[in-house]
Amino acid sequence: MGKRIISQARGKGSLTYKVRKKAFKHRIKYPMQQGEAEIIDIIHSPAHSAPLLKMKVNKTLFYNPAFNSAFTGQKISLSQDEQPKQGDISPVKNIPLSSPIYNIELNPGDGGKIMRSAGTSAILSKKLENKKFAIQMPNKKEVIISGDCRATIGVIAGGGRTLKPFITAGKKYHKMKAKSKLWPRTSAVCMNAIDHPFGSGRGKRIKSKVAKRDAPPGRKVGHLRPQKTGKR
Repeated sequence: MGKRIISQARGKGSLTYKVRKKAFKHRIKYPMQQGEAEIIDIIHSPAHSAPLLKMKVNKTLFYNPAFNSAFTGQKISLSQDEQPKQGDISPVKNIPLSSPIYNIELNPGDGGKIMRSAGTSAILSKKLENKKFAIQMPNKKEVIISGDCRATIGVIAGGGRTLKPFITAGKKYHKMKAKSKLWPRTSAVCMNAIDHPFGSGRGKRIKSKVAKRDAPPGRKVGHLRPQKTGKR
């Protein structure tokens, strides 16, 4: 009798494929208050690739990815200043063009959605009509957002984390497990026929990877069924 394939096991939510909730106890989000915030501590979060800044403004605690050269006790401005400095949280319309920014809001007030990984930053490239601004991502693509969206000036710390090798497979396993990522991943054609629809292969003659639209879980593997076919 065959066992559940990996996609079924992950959907069931067993202990093997369950995320460690304790790792995600720190939530990154901008506060709604304005004023001057103080960096209370720089902490390590297993769920995030970059160190986090624990900050306090008007008796409100919040967390934000740390920027390069941040230190404990540093003052961070959350006001509507026209000339913000590195580390300040400000609307995009008040940030000088060509500035590196991170933890950018896609909609005003959502707390920051993009550019939150270690060592990353986007460039505020140009101002458009209707109070819109263009942001150049690291892959050279542009994202258009409102000028009222907030962002943090600077580059996120921890940029060299990917240069350090894991050395052992065990360290890589525990790192991926903290993020509930599937590792190591076995190729479907390398499995036995009872363990996966693509198993065995009989000489690696791979079957069609487009599953039927009404295929059940476990059989719906490979590419998704196209929504449309032919010319428009």
